[in-house]
Amino acid sequence: MHFTLTFSCPDRPGIVAAISTALAEKGADILETHQFSDQSTRRLFMRLAFTAPAPGGLEEIRASLSPVQAKFGMTMRLHDSAVLPRLIIMVSKFDHALLNLLYQVRVNWLRAEIVAIVSNHQESATAAKQAGIPYYYWPVTKDNKSEQEDRLRALVTETRADLIVLARYMQVLSDAFSTEMSGRIINIHHSFLPSFKGARPYHQAFARGVKLIGATAHYVTPDLDEGPIIEQETARVTHSLSAEDYVATGRSVESQVLARAVKLHVEQRVMLNGHRTIIFS
Repeated sequence: MHFTLTFSCPDRPGIVAAISTALAEKGADILETHQFSDQSTRRLFMRLAFTAPAPGGLEEIRASLSPVQAKFGMTMRLHDSAVLPRLIIMVSKFDHALLNLLYQVRVNWLRAEIVAIVSNHQESATAAKQAGIPYYYWPVTKDNKSEQEDRLRALVTETRADLIVLARYMQVLSDAFSTEMSGRIINIHHSFLPSFKGARPYHQAFARGVKLIGATAHYVTPDLDEGPIIEQETARVTHSLSAEDYVATGRSVESQVLARAVKLHVEQRVMLNGHRTIIFS
């Protein structure tokens, strides 16, 4: 069986040796390993991918690691790599990021299962039907926002979703929901346009003649668009391009950045370190 182990703990000698010994005693073969010691916090972060003969599955491996976890005060996660993470994708009118995620799942570059698509518009219903994915059209108003979030909570429970992906979903989630789902919601944002807030940011950028546009994928927190950053990319633009060219370039970057961020997350390559992330790519 294939497993992925991630953990963090106060850094001190003997941690890597203890983990390696515990896995060796289970007959594990380590396929990939990454580690990082944050000198500012004196905390160690580590990711290991390995195979092991474990008839008892996750619980058998977890039990074998329990003494090491207790000894070093580890915050630990163990994942069975054969189990596909389950995703809910939320989208509004612009479907470019959604369509790219659907494609990447279909060609198995993104090893995940999309269990539902939720939207406050009907534009993506056809794409969901073609992909054979349940589509939930939930219009949002200031009067029903809380009710719709309750429906989303219920859907997360019903589908056993591991992650919510905001693929240009143009509604702000409440502080309570963002806190409740901490580390389980990824958003795509045109954050390389920090001076251009509100509607039509690419048109504002065009009017100002910027030379770089881009996007950032980040975890959602109660601090709007300030969550821990997972992935970023920029694209160079020039005076010869139209506002529509800016939009097209931005959509391409957004789609790529969001897909890479989701892939990093589902492969257990992202670890939170306060307001920052550690990416083992």
